[in-house]
Amino acid sequence: MAGFSVQRYAPERSAWGKLTARDSVVRKLDWPLLGSALALSFIGSLLVYSATRGRDSLTHGDPYYFLFRHALNTGIGFALMVGTIWLGHRTLRGAVPILYGLSVILVLAVLTPLGATVNGAHAWIIIGGGFSLQPSEFTKITIILIMAMLLAERVDAGDQLHPDHRTVAKALGLAAVPMAVVMGMPDLGSVMVMVVIVLGVLLASGASNRWIGGLLGAGVAGAIAIWQLGLLDEYQIARFAAFANPALDPAGVGYNTNQARIAIGSGGLSGTGLFHGTQTTGQFVPEQQTDFVFTVAGEELGFLGAGLILVLLGVVLWRACRIARETTELYGTIVAAGIIAWFAFQAFENIGMTLGIMPVAGLPLPFVSYGGSSMFAVWVAVGLLQSIRVQRPISA
Repeated sequence: MAGFSVQRYAPERSAWGKLTARDSVVRKLDWPLLGSALALSFIGSLLVYSATRGRDSLTHGDPYYFLFRHALNTGIGFALMVGTIWLGHRTLRGAVPILYGLSVILVLAVLTPLGATVNGAHAWIIIGGGFSLQPSEFTKITIILIMAMLLAERVDAGDQLHPDHRTVAKALGLAAVPMAVVMGMPDLGSVMVMVVIVLGVLLASGASNRWIGGLLGAGVAGAIAIWQLGLLDEYQIARFAAFANPALDPAGVGYNTNQARIAIGSGGLSGTGLFHGTQTTGQFVPEQQTDFVFTVAGEELGFLGAGLILVLLGVVLWRACRIARETTELYGTIVAAGIIAWFAFQAFENIGMTLGIMPVAGLPLPFVSYGGSSMFAVWVAVGLLQSIRVQRPISA
């Protein structure tokens, strides 16, 4: 990782000598990334509306209830992206310890009487007025930032070529604190994402391969220990059992995945038509606006529509990879790599569980699923990616 250095971002000047920083920022934005993320959120709003418009028990008789809130969440997320670009990832670098501390406090608050249980996971804080907060979504960001800050500090300063063992151990220790709290909720799906994030960050940092191998070995040993010691809740064990044996209890623990596959399979090439899916309108698939939103696309938009979602997600990951590759500071590379690992694994797990190739883990599909905390977090991540691109040092 030699050759990384911290350089200041200097706004361009016009021929008349006037600052054109704002125009420069707009020109430098990664528009394919932004356009793909917006397209995914727009498609998500249609799918969420289709999945909820006839469910009076959820909408309280207002068919536009979830559509309005999904659009509001997207709007707030977009504003958070703009704010993140305006502040800049380098400015936020100085505030990372504070952000990390706040995220740990929030996940700890879930374990107090402020916390609430949703779908078996005690992972939420009820704010009121129908709004809730899932702190683990923001913890994904702070884990990326705190590890990037530590691992890149001496490399970007030119003191080291790679992070030393002491720095890596410290970074892993800080990441383990919120992960242990989230595991205790229990929110196994979020922990899985965080583990993949940590691996992605370490790979991008240039840390010794021994750390990667050791972490993988520790992960396998930890998973075996958790299973053998009975630390998983019954509903989590049932989900893994249903994944291992799809024919197990099709009317019980295997119901969600069986109905999901039926919905996707009935869509064929072009789908049954938006708002005309029998599985969706018949309300056969539970949690269809959140964890199983991809089933709406599979049924109503068919292989072509579902494929479009995959293409758009692919564009997001492609542009993020390009940003990670082109930045000249290790800090930016690590942040982008952590986001790539997060988005890639979470999308794979969410879509995979609807197809029956992954266990049900209760993870939303980035930009598409309904959920304020998830939407805010992914748009902040887009803001970080755009900031890394915009503040790329300008050659003299």
